[in-house]
Amino acid sequence: MTLLREAIGESLRRARVAQSRTLREVSTSARVSLGYLSEVERGRKEASSELLAAICQALDLPLAQVLFDVGSAMAEADKAAAKQPEPVGVGAPSAPPAPNAQLSAAGAKVTPRGGDGAFGPRIVIPAPKSDRLVLVAAK
Repeated sequence: MTLLREAIGESLRRARVAQSRTLREVSTSARVSLGYLSEVERGRKEASSELLAAICQALDLPLAQVLFDVGSAMAEADKAAAKQPEPVGVGAPSAPPAPNAQLSAAGAKVTPRGGDGAFGPRIVIPAPKSDRLVLVAAK
């Protein structure tokens, strides 16, 4: 499973490298320490929304584009992980979503995990459509 902070870091690093810029250049422009930017790119630190906005501005890259790219990459990783069989003897046996899965008001699908729901419900929240995303400028 890919962590959000790792996916964001990979996306930011790809953008920086594609622009042939150094960590020092971007960190100076974003007004963040070089070490902290490096930690964010390596997925070791969770970046705040203000920090992400500053880094994206330094890269001349819309934050919405980064988030969209990260969401797409994570969805692909989840699909690939779902197709791989689980190693024998590890975890609970997986089962297809229950036919009586509920749909909440927000559109989240709630299904029990495994046959007995021993690990609690699994909540799947659909990603927003790209035409519904709103870019908010940081002050």
